[in-house]
Amino acid sequence: MNILIVDDDQQITSYLQKGLQEEGYIVDTAFNGQDGLLCVRTKSYEVIILDWMLPKLSGIDICTIIRKNNIGTPILMLSAKGDIEDKIEGLNCGADDYLSKPFSYDELVARVNALVRRKKLQKDTILEVADLSFNITNREIKRGDVVITLTVKEYDLLELLMKNKGHLVSSKKISKFLWGEEDIESNIITVLIHHLRSKIDGKFDIKLIKTVRRLGYKIDDF
Repeated sequence: MNILIVDDDQQITSYLQKGLQEEGYIVDTAFNGQDGLLCVRTKSYEVIILDWMLPKLSGIDICTIIRKNNIGTPILMLSAKGDIEDKIEGLNCGADDYLSKPFSYDELVARVNALVRRKKLQKDTILEVADLSFNITNREIKRGDVVITLTVKEYDLLELLMKNKGHLVSSKKISKFLWGEEDIESNIITVLIHHLRSKIDGKFDIKLIKTVRRLGYKIDDF
């Protein structure tokens, strides 16, 4: 599992990198805000450990940019600023947790592990394709900030497609999943896909649901 540490204090960064590697993590480091943001844009991480006070680009700025780009990687903010107002500012800009300097190494590891567990849980309960999210637990569907309401069959069909993101789903598989049998008339599925597509893609420039003629359907972000 990959972790990114962005901190201009090379002594602290080296200490954390060595310790987290011993915990089994693969750790990348950056010593200024611009390099840290470049790492985030070019590689996927389980957790980002982000210092507030950084040269070139502050931790607050990085955190804000990350969230504006819909990157949901958990962020642990580090800072010598320990006032409640500072913690609130850090959390409000998109950080998931906040740890004041000086800190206990054991506490930092515990917080990192908690963020990793939380991300794994979210992966199990929230399906995502581009800016489309589907919370399986409460069946809330959003495209960006827009809440989308579906019928029961449309919910089930979308769940099937999103769980098979990027892969073709045949009409027979859809029929079996939705009705428990494979010989449902194809025009029924065609109509259901049409209604689902109108709600998921209709008002948006990027179309996610694709038809592969005579083979089936898939959902993808490209």
